Amino acid sequence: MIETNTSLKAFNTFSIDVNAQILFHFNNLKQIPELLDLVKTTRADNKPVLILGGGSNILFCEDFTGLVIKVDLSGVDITESADSYLLKVAAGENWHKLVADCIDKGINGLENLALIPGVVGAAPVQNIGAYGTEFKDFCESVEYLDLNSGALHCLSAKECLFAYRDSIFKTLKMQDALITRVTLKLTKDWQAQNQYGRLKNAAESAQKLSAKQIFTSVCQIRSEKLPDPAKLGNAGSFFKNPLVTAPQAEQLLALYPHMPHYPQPDGQVKLAAGWLIEQANLKGAHIGGAAVHQQQALVLINQNNACAADVIQLANLVRTTVKEKFNINLEHEVRFICAMGESNLTEAVNKCRN
Repeated sequence: MIETNTSLKAFNTFSIDVNAQILFHFNNLKQIPELLDLVKTTRADNKPVLILGGGSNILFCEDFTGLVIKVDLSGVDITESADSYLLKVAAGENWHKLVADCIDKGINGLENLALIPGVVGAAPVQNIGAYGTEFKDFCESVEYLDLNSGALHCLSAKECLFAYRDSIFKTLKMQDALITRVTLKLTKDWQAQNQYGRLKNAAESAQKLSAKQIFTSVCQIRSEKLPDPAKLGNAGSFFKNPLVTAPQAEQLLALYPHMPHYPQPDGQVKLAAGWLIEQANLKGAHIGGAAVHQQQALVLINQNNACAADVIQLANLVRTTVKEKFNINLEHEVRFICAMGESNLTEAVNKCRN
């Protein structure tokens, strides 16, 4: 289905009210020829193309002048072997629903990734992760449609080049990749991953945690500290947890002995962006209708009919203040989408000033 000059407010969890010139609902692979023709026409007019999943990691900065492809592909196929389950999941499936359904079926492994908003097709792009677990830990392969050539391809997990909140799908050469399906492998030899944050505390109060218990704990923890986008517009964690060198971490720990820090295999140290923002006294800070969430400083919220400029200026305030206090550059996890396509915070700030 094709819509023109339509609002995208319902398709982004920040609830920013911007319009798309063309909106195409992609819910069946039989639509590929129609979709490719539309992409070709759009680009011939020198207009941008945006692939949109659940809109849970996006800030629309202004009206989009080109084609938005809303990925609504559905379907889950589960096969079982002696030692594992293989899940082939269409890109438009809701991620949390997939996790919950797996737990209900006794298929364990994804429980740490419960309540992460968005659709399955977005999971490999960001290599979503939480509580010591990442998407890459279970990925077998990712299938995608090349919007340029019209060909369907399949990449192995290794070929996806997964890293912290990163993958090959974020590179320039993969800008035409529309993910259609992912394949996940969940072993029956399940082991609890509960050595992170409050899950570790839960483990200390129970001899053995089940996957269902971890799922319930994760849902409870996330519900307590992360606002429901259906009630308060937000895009989850706005900034990435920064990675610093070991010497820089040691300098900071000398000043802040209780600073959360997580040594990485490559020698770097991961810090908690939310803690840095909180220590910069930014909880509750607001510009226009946008605010830093009182319960979780890592989340920026649409508190009162915020426009995109409110969120942009608030994000810049957070980044600047943390830089001044800790000499750490925060990178935004949220994608900035301007009229002609993907942008970034610096460009968005400059546009606001002009």
